[in-house]
Amino acid sequence: MAVSREGVDPPPGEPEPSLGQLLTATTQDLSELLRAEVELAKLELKNEAATAAKAGAMLGAAGVLGHLTLLLLLFAAAWGLAVVMPTGFAFLIVAVVVGIVAFVVYTVGRNRMKAATPIAPQTARTLKEDVQWAKQLKN
Repeated sequence: MAVSREGVDPPPGEPEPSLGQLLTATTQDLSELLRAEVELAKLELKNEAATAAKAGAMLGAAGVLGHLTLLLLLFAAAWGLAVVMPTGFAFLIVAVVVGIVAFVVYTVGRNRMKAATPIAPQTARTLKEDVQWAKQLKN
């Protein structure tokens, strides 16, 4: 088949394809293209999900290890204080300090949560306007 500026020319001696044949061929090609695109999207999503799962597992492991590190540092601080005072009081002091830090972090987090804007504030505003508009139509 020769290709011209207008498209694909049929071989010499063969009739030109009808409009129906051209539409059928185009539909089949488009269908194959869409199937291939969907298959490619599935493969890409599968690969991205696997990458995200591995990254999530690594972040989880890092969180556990960070927690253990903090715990060991707190034990070391308590035993370090136990050198200059009774062990029970040393651990009590470390526990009170950690409790105060936890309370401060909780309070700051709670205040930030209260100050956070609701999800999609523009959508909430337009929904309220739609309700008002519908009430006006009803009356």
